[in-house]
Amino acid sequence: MSAAVSARSPRLRGLAPVAGARTRLLVLGSFPSEASLAAQQYYAHPRNQFWVILSLLWGSDLVALPYPRRLAEVRRRGLGIWDVYASCRREGSLDSAIEAARPNDLAALVARLPQLSAIAHNGGESARAMRLTRTLASEVVRLPSSSPANASWSLARKVDAWRTVFSRHGLAA
Repeated sequence: MSAAVSARSPRLRGLAPVAGARTRLLVLGSFPSEASLAAQQYYAHPRNQFWVILSLLWGSDLVALPYPRRLAEVRRRGLGIWDVYASCRREGSLDSAIEAARPNDLAALVARLPQLSAIAHNGGESARAMRLTRTLASEVVRLPSSSPANASWSLARKVDAWRTVFSRHGLAA
């Protein structure tokens, strides 16, 4: 995308964090997709495997639940969800199209999470912030992206990788 196109593109704003006092693991994406922004829901694109992965980890069909109940289950189990970027300019949904990104105040959120033991980056673009997040939690890891753009990883392989991290922090069933 050219700088001229980027300058004409509206500045997109991300979603509020999903986290609470019981959050032990914070999963950070990069920035919500067009589908997520339109729905005002994390991981709303029907081909994104985030909710499928959690369903398989927890033995509960989160995909079938209304979004508010999904979030309640996430909080109940000690998982937090947010994004590295608060706002950006982007045409489409690909991370590679993100321009003029402004970061979220991750340190302020982490300061409100007394039980946080780890941060997990959902994919490569999010993981670019690891130099910052390594100062915020005792463990910081990169998970394979749940995005449909990450077609080189099978669902089973993604679930195994996510299970390893979730188990270490008491979040796997």
